[in-house]
Amino acid sequence: MTLAQCERKLKDLKQTFAIKAEKFECPPGPLDFCKQTLGITPTTYQTTLINQFQTNQFVAARWARQSGKSHTISALLLHYALCNPNSNIAIVGPSWRQTKLIIKQINNFLTKIPKSQYKKPRKTIVTLSNGSNIEAYPNNPETIRGPKLHIVYADEFNFIPNDEELYDAMLFTLGTTNGKFIATSTPWRSDSIFYRIFHDPTYGDYAKSHVTYQEALEPNGPLKPQILTRIRHQLEGDPSRWQREMEADWAENQDAWLTQALITKCIDHTLEYNTFGQEVSGNFYAGLDLGKHQDPSVLAIVKVEQQKMRLIHLHRFPLETPYASVIGYVKTITQRWQTIHKTLVDQSGVGEYITEDMANTGLDNTEGITFTQETKQEMAQHLKGAMMEGRFLIPYDSELIAELNLEQYELTKEGKTKLFHPMGTHDDRFWAVALAAYATRTQATPKLWVVNNGGGIGQ
Repeated sequence: MTLAQCERKLKDLKQTFAIKAEKFECPPGPLDFCKQTLGITPTTYQTTLINQFQTNQFVAARWARQSGKSHTISALLLHYALCNPNSNIAIVGPSWRQTKLIIKQINNFLTKIPKSQYKKPRKTIVTLSNGSNIEAYPNNPETIRGPKLHIVYADEFNFIPNDEELYDAMLFTLGTTNGKFIATSTPWRSDSIFYRIFHDPTYGDYAKSHVTYQEALEPNGPLKPQILTRIRHQLEGDPSRWQREMEADWAENQDAWLTQALITKCIDHTLEYNTFGQEVSGNFYAGLDLGKHQDPSVLAIVKVEQQKMRLIHLHRFPLETPYASVIGYVKTITQRWQTIHKTLVDQSGVGEYITEDMANTGLDNTEGITFTQETKQEMAQHLKGAMMEGRFLIPYDSELIAELNLEQYELTKEGKTKLFHPMGTHDDRFWAVALAAYATRTQATPKLWVVNNGGGIGQ
């Protein structure tokens, strides 16, 4: 065969494949769609959820971590949109970033179907050629009430602060289309719609799915034994979190300093972390919890505006990061962001030389504080008070949220509050955030305040 003949043959093959692509027919059933189009074989429990979605208007699922929830839901939503022209699907969650993760997964699935079936992928919306849309929505009840929606999917529904309002809005808009509602979440707080769906008989019209880590393990599920071992190590010392994330059941330590309900109240769905390289302006305050050999260092930065503190940056340094590198990070971000009025530094165990080194590099807004029972109690109470008053807001960050709920307390014989974290766990994020909140009490001064052994504060 000559070169010209090969080129003609290749051209004919391309045209043949293009014609076949244009004639793409979506399998009518989501199971066949997963197998034939996406090339994935759903597990037994994933198949059960798919069948529940087909035959029920309301579906709720609480699955263990790494069990394939996002893949299953993304495939279901894409299949529905392909088979139902001009349908509108809304995705809501505790943060804008969380909802965009589902859109990202759906965009990955789009590579399995002909390009003629969809328009250019975007981060917040999937637009199909048949007029259907899958869009990430802010968890704003008024926004949900507006459009004509055929499916509303609530991701991590148990972490949405305004779940009552949002739920009413979703029922209202779905009532106009007789549409479907599906909610999934890691169990979190019990004073919520998601909890009631699984425990209140009045929600009997829901099809419910509960999958633990045992069911998700290979070969029955996608959870690999080595990943499970890593998760066990990560959650060592925090049985409540293991119960929530791996057994998919509700659990909370009654001695938690910050309750799950209080933490959820402070989640701002519009808030996202600013990165190190971003140019940001405003009034900022920082807290630096210096790690040692077993704990990493953490920097937290809050932005103060309209009498509210918003956590806009949280950086956890790798374990054993030299203090010089930590100082360099703080100095760079301080120069880049105008203006960080004060950086409050935990100098427990490292002495005053760190804060002195920071001041010598030009960080004259640095103040040091030594952790004692009294100072820890005062900082923790200040943070808790600001949260209870609705003045402290955080983005949806599952690691931070879990750690805030991890810190525990007990009352001493002297009537004071002793704060601690369970053995095998970390509370560096908690104290970095508490330091940043505490730093907002006064404007920065060039003085270095140190708590002496007697509990007094001296210059």
